[in-house]
Formats: sequence, structure tokens, C-alpha cells
Amino acid sequence: MSIIRNAIPLAEFDDERSAVFDPADLKGDEKLPEKAVFAFVGNCTDAYAEACGAEKVSEIETITRFYPVYVRKYKEQDICFIQAPMGASAAAEILECLIACGVKKVLAAGSCGVLIDLPENEFIIPERALRDEGTSYHYLPASRFIELDPDMTDALCRSFDRRGISYRRTAVWTTDGLFRETPEKVKYRLSEGCEVVDMECSALAAVCRFRGVKFAQFFYTADSLADVENYDLRDFGRASQEKALALCMDIIADM
Repeated sequence: MSIIRNAIPLAEFDDERSAVFDPADLKGDEKLPEKAVFAFVGNCTDAYAEACGAEKVSEIETITRFYPVYVRKYKEQDICFIQAPMGASAAAEILECLIACGVKKVLAAGSCGVLIDLPENEFIIPERALRDEGTSYHYLPASRFIELDPDMTDALCRSFDRRGISYRRTAVWTTDGLFRETPEKVKYRLSEGCEVVDMECSALAAVCRFRGVKFAQFFYTADSLADVENYDLRDFGRASQEKALALCMDIIADM
């Protein structure tokens, strides 16, 4: 298949599997467990690793910092986990490196903003993501939404059900314009069925689909854009960070 050309560069797509610079060029000799937790949970991953006796087995170098990769023996299996960086492009870079090291199944968790009146620290499971970021268009042809892996999403919901944890299934608006969530855009996204907003989900789903990796994600609610005249930062979901990381580890062990 040749490149799909378009007047708008972001709508162009090349399905060539190899690139001039591949993640294997950075991490091709390293091996990680097949299951990975990709955690958008602030700085609590290091403390969690120390508390549970996880081993630091590698680190991923970026232009801004090094990201430690930990492996924990849990429920008689090895599971790796890493602090994920904010933003679709940065997160995709780290995720690509994990996949290049042998990761086959990814469970991500992090905060989301709410576009409707929802309390802070509630759990959300996205079924589809609106692709209002640039990274996913390098992995899949242009489309408005990407559907998340239905088998993984259903398995994630069953895991929440078994633990008696309430959640809401919905669509997420993924944007890379943190300070461009305008009142009219919020209303427009609501009309398309998006009840929450994040900055990575559609890109992570696209990377995993392109690479043949299983993927699911859940959010905890943080700030509120429900009242477009009065933005509410709240506590940005900080109370859920450690809980979400531990929950990720427990759930992916059973997937």
C-alpha cells in the first residue's frame, strides 16, 4: 500500500511496518514480561515499587528524563510497570519501547477531566476515543473515533464487577491541546457522546492495534469542565493515584 496523500499532513498515512528509526534500535536486546501496567499516576510508581519489593530491570531514556521500568512477581507471574508521561506523543514513545521489549498486553490507568457533572475519584472505562491528537494518525488511517479492544474492555469491566467496584462506560475525548478545551469544543464533544477528556487514550489504542498488542484503559475522574464558565481543578484525582496503580496490577494479573 502506498502513502495516503492529503493536503492536510495529519490525514496522510503510510502502513509500512518498518521505519528509519524503530524502537528496537533503542531496546531491541532487552526482554520484559508480556504483561505491563502503564500508569499515569504522578510520582507514586517509585514508592509503590519500593513498597512491594519490585525490581528495577531497565530504564527508558528520553530527552527530558529517564523512566525506570520495574518488574514485580505477583500471583505467580512477572508483571512490569512504569510511570507513563503526559501527552500522546510522549506516552506512545514509552509504550513503543515496552512493546519492542516483548510486552503483549497493556493495562493503562490515569486521570480524566469530566464534561458532565460527575464526582471526583469515580472510575471510568472508555469504550471508544475521539482522536483529537496527532500521534494516532501515524499508526492508523484517519477516522474520527477509535474503538478500544472490545474483548479487553469487557474483561476489564468484569474485573471491576467481581471486585464490587462501580464504574461508568463511555466515550473519551482525547486531545493534545490541554489549554484549548474551549466552551464550544466541550459542548461539541458532549454532543458526540464524550463524557470525559484525556490526553493519551486514542493514541495508545492506535499504537497497540498497529503493533498487535492487547490494550485496555480505565480512568479516575479528576478536574471538571462540566460548567464551561467555571473550571474546577478540584484535587486532580490525587486520592486515586495509588489505588489505581494497585488495582491495575491486580486486574492485569487476572487477564
